[in-house]
Amino acid sequence: MQDLIKNYFTESIQTQIVMAESLSTIIEKAATTTVNALLNGNKIMSCGNGSSAANVQSFTSRLITSIDIERPSIPAMALVSDNVLLSAIINHDDIYAHQIQALGQQGDILIVLTCKGNSKAIIKSVQEAVIKDMTIIALTGSDGGELVGLLGQNDIEIRIPSYKRSVIYEMHGMVLNCLYQLIENTLFIHHE
Repeated sequence: MQDLIKNYFTESIQTQIVMAESLSTIIEKAATTTVNALLNGNKIMSCGNGSSAANVQSFTSRLITSIDIERPSIPAMALVSDNVLLSAIINHDDIYAHQIQALGQQGDILIVLTCKGNSKAIIKSVQEAVIKDMTIIALTGSDGGELVGLLGQNDIEIRIPSYKRSVIYEMHGMVLNCLYQLIENTLFIHHE
């Protein structure tokens, strides 16, 4: 059991080191893009399935209710949170697309989390965001899947360098935490 524990932490640390080197520029671009959208009066919408939904809810809660500093709420919506609405949508593949159709506006940010990039619900959410002229920030893993082909020139993919779901979920959480802190620092902490 000790070996499994050490292997888990070693794999996580090694993935983080690779990410720090290879993804820092793209994470900075995602934060800057999001801050600019917020300064233009837009909002952040986000979605993901399963464990990704938990990451989305945590990220959204931190944007709305700050952890470390007193500041105004940042306009954000987790499209995974309304149980009544989610159960009312008959076709599960349309679960996020319907919400984007109803609430998304040009210039809004859609953040999607997907391990393999092939979930029909995520694909349809991105297709709807494209129709609405929203900017898409896709947190992916593996080879990015079908989703990558839907991303436009102004969209951003942050691909975790792993094929292992548990590592991808963990790293998605880390990227979202980094994005949250970059957004908050840029908007509310004055640097001298």
